[in-house]
Amino acid sequence: MHVVVNAATSVDGKLSSRRREQVVISGEDDFDRVDRLRTDSDAVMVGVGTVLADDPHLTLDAERRRTARRKEGRAENPARVVADSRARTPLDARILDDEADTYLLVSESAPADRLDALRARSANVIVAGDERVDVSAAFEALEREGVARLMVEGGGELIFSLFEEALVDELSVYVGSKIIGGRDAPTLADGEGFVDEFPALALEEMERVDDGVLLRYSVP
Repeated sequence: MHVVVNAATSVDGKLSSRRREQVVISGEDDFDRVDRLRTDSDAVMVGVGTVLADDPHLTLDAERRRTARRKEGRAENPARVVADSRARTPLDARILDDEADTYLLVSESAPADRLDALRARSANVIVAGDERVDVSAAFEALEREGVARLMVEGGGELIFSLFEEALVDELSVYVGSKIIGGRDAPTLADGEGFVDEFPALALEEMERVDDGVLLRYSVP
């Protein structure tokens, strides 16, 4: 499976403010680029923190792109994937509507009653890992479901775990013209952090978009 991580950060590398509320960092041109990336993907993934903070829909914005996918014999929207170790996704979350398939990656520690309730909302539940989601095993399960290209949109804890497990093939970062600051504000890659053997990136492309810069890296 080919994994593309895409994110928008401030100049100081923040995904959001210390309140962890949605902050608009990029503009219309970058929004359209993200929509194109989603169109080309079989599934779009976020962590449960993003679901709780932003309640994203993770569907395509442009009708012409949904139409193009239909003509190609694909679903109108890519599937939606949430890394949610303890099944905290709210039952009224927008990603549980019927506009696309939704996969919840949970661990053995997730309460059974929560899983039953989420399945009743048509969520496809994949159990992988004991206390936390084993992303490598979960990704193998997604591949068996037909996901060949996965787009990951955050947050920082999830992105770090994917780099830690060497599961990332590409990284696209839009750096907007904002300073957010705050030692407690989420960054592109949170988690425990690396202290040695830092993941190497190869810069493939650099482009001005809106009032910021798009950087695209491959991950050897």
